[in-house]
Amino acid sequence: MMRQYDAAKEACGDALLLFRMGDFYELFHDDAKVAAKELGLTLTSRDKNNPIPMAGFPHHQLDTYLAKLIQSGFRAAVCEQVEDPKTAKGLVKREVTQLVTPGTVTDLALMDPAECNYLVALVPQSPKKRKRRAADGEGRKGEQSQDVVGLAWAEIASGRFYVTSARRDSVADLLARLSASEILVSENCEFELPENEVMVTRRPPWSFSFDTAERTLKDQFKVASLDGFGIDRMDDSVICAAGAVIEYLKETHKGSLEHIDRVLPYRQSVYVEIDSASWRSLEVTRTLRGGSREGSLLGVIDRCTTPMGSRMLAEWLANPLTGREEIEARHDAVGEIVGNSSLRSGLISGMGEIYDMQRLIARVVTARTSPRDMQAICKTLSAVPVAKSQLSSAKCDLLKRLQADLDPCNELQTELAGALIDRCPPIARDGGFIREGYDKELDSLRELATGGKQWIANYQAKICEETGIKGMKVGFNKVFGYYLEVTNANKDRVPEAFIRKQTLKNAERYITPELKEYEEKVLSAENDALAREMLLFDQLRELVRVHTSRLKANSHILATLDALAGLATLAVEQSYCRPEMTDQQELEIVDGRHPVLDIIQPLGAFVPNDTQLGSGHGVLHLITGPNMAGKSTYIRQVALLTLMAQAGSFVPAASAKIGVVDKIFARVGASDELSKGQSTFMVEMTETARILNTASARSLVILDEIGRGTSTYDGVSLAWSIVEYMHDRIGCSCLFATHYHELTALEETLEGVRNYNVSVQEWDEKIVFLHKIVSGSADKSYGIHVAKLAGVPVSVNDRAAQILEKLEQGSDVEANRDAIMTPTEHPRRDQSGRIQLTLFGPVHHPLVDKVKALDPNRMSPMDALEMLHSWKRELEDDADDAGSNGTESEDQDSGEEKSEPQATA
Repeated sequence: MMRQYDAAKEACGDALLLFRMGDFYELFHDDAKVAAKELGLTLTSRDKNNPIPMAGFPHHQLDTYLAKLIQSGFRAAVCEQVEDPKTAKGLVKREVTQLVTPGTVTDLALMDPAECNYLVALVPQSPKKRKRRAADGEGRKGEQSQDVVGLAWAEIASGRFYVTSARRDSVADLLARLSASEILVSENCEFELPENEVMVTRRPPWSFSFDTAERTLKDQFKVASLDGFGIDRMDDSVICAAGAVIEYLKETHKGSLEHIDRVLPYRQSVYVEIDSASWRSLEVTRTLRGGSREGSLLGVIDRCTTPMGSRMLAEWLANPLTGREEIEARHDAVGEIVGNSSLRSGLISGMGEIYDMQRLIARVVTARTSPRDMQAICKTLSAVPVAKSQLSSAKCDLLKRLQADLDPCNELQTELAGALIDRCPPIARDGGFIREGYDKELDSLRELATGGKQWIANYQAKICEETGIKGMKVGFNKVFGYYLEVTNANKDRVPEAFIRKQTLKNAERYITPELKEYEEKVLSAENDALAREMLLFDQLRELVRVHTSRLKANSHILATLDALAGLATLAVEQSYCRPEMTDQQELEIVDGRHPVLDIIQPLGAFVPNDTQLGSGHGVLHLITGPNMAGKSTYIRQVALLTLMAQAGSFVPAASAKIGVVDKIFARVGASDELSKGQSTFMVEMTETARILNTASARSLVILDEIGRGTSTYDGVSLAWSIVEYMHDRIGCSCLFATHYHELTALEETLEGVRNYNVSVQEWDEKIVFLHKIVSGSADKSYGIHVAKLAGVPVSVNDRAAQILEKLEQGSDVEANRDAIMTPTEHPRRDQSGRIQLTLFGPVHHPLVDKVKALDPNRMSPMDALEMLHSWKRELEDDADDAGSNGTESEDQDSGEEKSEPQATA
């Protein structure tokens, strides 16, 4: 058995081997140590004389423990018993039936149903290949001089498969939007990868060779040429990446992949470009802190009913459209569903009967389906005619096209409904899921297996009549099988042909050759019935597999309908408006709201704001105002509303007119890249450089506090120059939030610049944030007020106020150095706000002010006494503070005896 284990372990490489032994999966050697630690299993030993570490778990808990291993970043190989131990001669045969990795899982229990699970392959183009293609004039326009990387990504759980090529510096942007679960690269590839965020699997170089990849793809799609897929003019590295993905999936799944029946070119020009830094800053699908879906844009606006719809919505948000006609087609569909309450409620109700068809099909094709999966496909097909009927009166082109393309697959649905019972078990080998009356042979075997009640009744009546023993009955037990039981009063009438098997107190039990023959039929009928049922199940699975293409098309349509219905539901619930899309450089939003805060905050708590860019309102807005007032929220809000609109959603506003953009950039927040040796300011400048070098006049850029990571003069200078460059050279729409009030002077010299600020109300030495964007510039940053709200010690705030007062008088640190370095003699306070006495000179004590303000003529004797007690306690507290600054230790060192302090008035 251990030799068998060692052979399986050698075949699965660095994956943890789950070795099936009876009712348990066992791990040995180092695998056992890892599993014991990661899964909380007990580490034991197989052999006391030659200890082999061992850990295991019951076979029915496989999904639970597999999920834990995959989530922890491990690969796992499942080695199953591939023959029945009852019939096996010698050692039971075992084989590795699947290699499970983060990018290749198909079991529904191992995946988040609302998220895509992509396996990605990257192949940088070799320098030699670049030179050859440049010399031959091949490749796409502009690629000859570019450092190109071929990308391919597939989701085995749904069969979707895409390819593209991208500049090396934009690969990270695409990976961020894909949220890849696993990345394949060659062992000799030096490409910089986010290995701490996603599993990176290094493969032998031959699996990325062009010839191998081309042959693998042709075999997979059963074609003589790849030209029909539209990838023949793409870079060779794209073919290499696509072939590597299919090769890896075949190796890990060891089964059919025929549901991956096409590869689609991903045309990046069709979608809005969003770099990885902007993607993180905008928190579209993940929050910055914690990286969770909850609290992100996707998390709060998802109203989809099915997992397919949620994944479709996530893809729309990750890939906003740049074509106005396609955007408006989605808006038309959402608008029609919004305006037709019966259609909306009907679609939502119907979607409740839809299962995750995309992933169910993959389980069918990869031979990992269950009777319950087949039943889910049947129920989904039953809901298709209802959805088709609901859309019959649709008016917009998109809904009419979806309605026409929906395929009820009536013959398949009828066959499945006739074959499967209403509540199927999750495991096929348990049997009992084929409906009675579907197969006569199975019904006959089941009748035998359950005892053949009618045959027993007929046989009993016949024997009673032949022997004249009326009280004789047929029974069964596991020891003797079927028997005839005769009471002692009638045993003298028993025929000689009866064979006695058991004596009881009041009866005798017999068997007959006829009854024994029937018993053999019954005992074998149960196994025969299960075998027959498995045969029928395989036939049903093959029938579904034949209809894979039709089912995949249906699943895509149903996912699209669910996403559209979800967006319509959101629009109704939150009073969203339909945005008017134009091809002009303009952005006019009335009472716009942040889509996340608008939902998670109490109703009416969020303050809406208007935005006007372009058409005489300037293309670059400088936004000043204090921290916490809402500058960052406002500029993110504008970017998110633009993204939502181009993804096909309505937006949280009273009205909106949005010019279609080609790129969205967001430089918001501060972070460093210590692993790359980059400071916060370096990261800020790198991201800013990316924007300045790649933004176009059709782009939307939001920038927050550019230049704050360096000295004041350096920061102001950089911010000033960046504003001029974006205005003069790029001309894009831009919201620039800053604390550098000096920049507001640019409104006078740059035609497209406008000043706005977040209004603040000062009251009783406090500030009230109104969160309203108004025209004009702020005259203060209120940083000291915000520091006070944050809990900065009072003494620090007091000192800061002194310095600010001196600086505002002269605005030059060097010229006012003496004044700044000489603090105003206000009393020092500790963190609790109490006065701290000093050893180095007199301090103005607040008690003096209290005495001066006192009016003895208005005080009663009791009031005066209470006042004296209060002052005394205050003086004692201050005296204790002074003693804590070292006077006590000096007394101890001098050896002088200390007396108790005496309080005097």
